[in-house]
Amino acid sequence: MKIVVTGGAGFIGSALIRYLLSKTDHQVLNIDKLTYAGNLDSLAEVSASELYTFSKTDICDYSNLIRVVRDFQPDAIMHLAAESHVDRSIEDASEFLKTNIMGTYNILQVVRELEIKKLHHISTDEVFGDLSLNDPPFTEDHPYQPSSPYSASKASSDHLVRAWQRTYGVPAIITNTSNNYGPFQFPEKLIPHMILSAKAGKPLPIYGDGKQIRDWLYVEDHAEALVMVLESGQVGETYNIGGEQEVANIDVVHAICDVLDRIDQRNYKSLIEFVKDRPGHDRRYAIDNSKIKSKLGWSPSHSFEQGLEKTVRWYLENEVWWKRVINGEYKLERKGVL
Repeated sequence: MKIVVTGGAGFIGSALIRYLLSKTDHQVLNIDKLTYAGNLDSLAEVSASELYTFSKTDICDYSNLIRVVRDFQPDAIMHLAAESHVDRSIEDASEFLKTNIMGTYNILQVVRELEIKKLHHISTDEVFGDLSLNDPPFTEDHPYQPSSPYSASKASSDHLVRAWQRTYGVPAIITNTSNNYGPFQFPEKLIPHMILSAKAGKPLPIYGDGKQIRDWLYVEDHAEALVMVLESGQVGETYNIGGEQEVANIDVVHAICDVLDRIDQRNYKSLIEFVKDRPGHDRRYAIDNSKIKSKLGWSPSHSFEQGLEKTVRWYLENEVWWKRVINGEYKLERKGVL
């Protein structure tokens, strides 16, 4: 297939493109605005592939977006482009509403106008709100109860996709995923932030009591699931993609410290500090994977321990990548990118 991936320079998008170009024969056009979280360094290993093309395009610029997509003539669009950091959405929600809602509207209109065969809309489990400790995990039918401006904007985009599917016949599939982690994740996110802060001897700040529980999914497992859904999923369906690894934030940080302690023979847990909790902080997320398992035969390959060990070691071995992010050098080449 010829596949457009929006947001392909981001964390999950770049993992998806690396998977597509290394494991399949599909042709890929990466459409990305290159905001702060978009990093072409994350695609260096596949950027020379004859099956790969990049276009610096804003999904909120409809005239340019439809021109680029029309020229490529794709069979499918995998839509990942989104603002995704909860703290940033609390500080200023405007870009989240613009990109996540109006950007998705533009994608839907492109699919309609160009009669593209399939739209795969990639979303989050945060649209479901949170769970108590004794609640069963989120199924695809769980009611939407978003808690943050970010999750509300993603819930809105999901609703748009379903409405356009029902009203206009847009051939769409939705997936909702749990917390991803792994190589090439932007350092503001929990796991890379803790790894790099620990190595620098800086405090490891934990919101509230640190007992917020998340379902952790290794990003390469997610990429595999996304491609399986695109190739074999049924139009009109929603599939939850989770890691089946519920871990409290404080235990995530302890686990990172344990890996680093084994490597450096130090006590990194002494750097942990508890700070004021985030407003509206969801207590627990958990994904029920039974549908994608039974219908498509997918399940995650990595346990949290396996994935975390690989992730910590990747950051230790790829200092050039994350230093270019932290000092801003990764942005310098963008002026000449078309």
